[in-house]
Amino acid sequence: MMLETKTNPTWCPGCGNYGILGALKGAITELGLAPHNVLIVAGVGCHGHEPQWVNTYGFQTIHGRTLPLAQAAKLANHELTVIAVAGDGDCLDEGMSHFIHACRRNIDMTLLVHNNGVFGLTTGQTSPTSGKGFVSKSTPFGSPEPPVNSLALALEAGASFVSRGFAGDPKHLQELVVKAIKHRGFSLVEIFQPCVVWNKVNTYDFWRQNTYKLEGAGHNPSSREAAWRKSHEKEPWPLGVVYQTTTQMLTDHLPQIAKQTLVKQPIGKIDITPLLEEYS
Repeated sequence: MMLETKTNPTWCPGCGNYGILGALKGAITELGLAPHNVLIVAGVGCHGHEPQWVNTYGFQTIHGRTLPLAQAAKLANHELTVIAVAGDGDCLDEGMSHFIHACRRNIDMTLLVHNNGVFGLTTGQTSPTSGKGFVSKSTPFGSPEPPVNSLALALEAGASFVSRGFAGDPKHLQELVVKAIKHRGFSLVEIFQPCVVWNKVNTYDFWRQNTYKLEGAGHNPSSREAAWRKSHEKEPWPLGVVYQTTTQMLTDHLPQIAKQTLVKQPIGKIDITPLLEEYS
């Protein structure tokens, strides 16, 4: 499958985005997805260039609005495999309200959150997931705020698939992305992604020494209570599928698309005159 593009990534050497890109391409290839049936939506940030380097359909929207556009695309053509990629700032700062609503709607799509704990594109300000005490140009005396817990937030909002991976382990990350895409409903994959330039705390070695895999650890991902406990674990942080359940999606309640996706429905005989007259 030809997922390669004519241009090469321009991220900093050693950036965790390379591992994420490789895992994403590997997952699409493993699942045998046709490139013309895949849409990758990105926001603004270092992650935002990712659609440029995967030979599928792609769209880069404005900061914090990744999920509204991705959901709209899925509702318009629910036959597409829709994958949203967002940064921790893009998704959990400007886009936090969209994140919460996407979780509770449970639309069939996948969200990959590139969590490097810093605003990397704008040269290193503290982000919503920066650790308390994190020193940056925007918090020279250390961040006074606790970091946002995206896994716990997703669970509370009603997400049906919640997981976490590490960019430094692309094989394991690919397995998670495959599971997320195959899941029927909204799937979150938070990814610990080292920023080698602006975050000197959460390095590759740091995450290797302070994470463990849930597979083989006796965790039951079907238990919401167990998932809630795991979502609050740290030092070490768990990697893998934290929670997965089967529940109805928003589209299950939309008769408009029950038989045929919107983009294939005829519109030639629709008369909007009464609607125009009502609002004129």
